[in-house]
Parts: sequence; structure tokens; C-alpha cells
Amino acid sequence: MSKEHSTDLLLFLKPFNAEIIKKVMWLREMVWNQYPQANELIYDNYNAVAFGWSPTDKVSHVFCSIAVGRTSNNVHFGFYRGDELSDPDKILLGNGKQYRYILVNDINDFPATYINDLIKQAYQNSLKKVKDPNRIQQGLTLVKSISEKKRKKRIKPVRTINK
Repeated sequence: MSKEHSTDLLLFLKPFNAEIIKKVMWLREMVWNQYPQANELIYDNYNAVAFGWSPTDKVSHVFCSIAVGRTSNNVHFGFYRGDELSDPDKILLGNGKQYRYILVNDINDFPATYINDLIKQAYQNSLKKVKDPNRIQQGLTLVKSISEKKRKKRIKPVRTINK
């Protein structure tokens, strides 16, 4: 499976609206076009649909990722070990020890050149973390997990007033 294999991902994204899916697939295409040798690891989790690219089949080698929250519909473009990246414009969000991301509200405003520089750094960092070169695989799409139970968006009840 490869970049062209999107059946599973599209199935996992089905609960989201067309605008979210368009954003996600645009971001996916951008990464695949630059790193066709990487592997796409897909996680259909309880809280989000998330997928990232890795030179191996291990999540610990993921260099960039896309996640869509089930309750918020926020699209994150993130970096595992993003705390190791040079981010001179300080556009990455997050204060944790590893993950940094940007919220993707509109693909027309997406800072592609800047993010591509960060992806390049992240990819090089990821390759350095691979201890066994035999683990490196090329251009696969792998569904790593599917959560049976999915978090549902909470709908606030309409308050009725009795007259």
C-alpha cells in the first residue's frame, strides 16, 4: 500500500465534514509528495483520527503527523519530538516535552514553506533515531490501530421553558 491507498483513511474520516476531509487530504498529499519513501501509520483512535509518517513502522520514528479531534474537529499538523526543532518564528503550539503542532484552519493560510523546513528537520532527526537500518521500509500505508469505541461529540441539550 502507498500514497494511492486511501480507502481505509477515507473510511475513518467519514464522520467528519467535507471541509475537514479536504484539509486533511491536502496535507496528506503535501507530505507524501515530499517523502514518498516514508511510511504512513494510521490510527483510528477513541479521541481522534491520527496518522503520521515514519521511515520505519514504529510510531517512535514518526516525524510529522495529522490529527483530527472527534469532538473539536480541529486539524493539527504536528511533529513528534517537535521540541527538538528550530522554530524561529515560534508558530508551533504546545508546551509538552515532545509534541508541537499548528492548527490548520485554512489551507490557503497554511505556512507551507516554513512547515516544509520543519518537516525536513524532523525527518533528519527521525532517521538519526533509527538504530537498526533493517527496520527502514519504503512507502507503505499501515493501519496500526482501530478503536472499537469512538468518542462522540457532545450536543448541548436545548433548554425548554415551561409556560
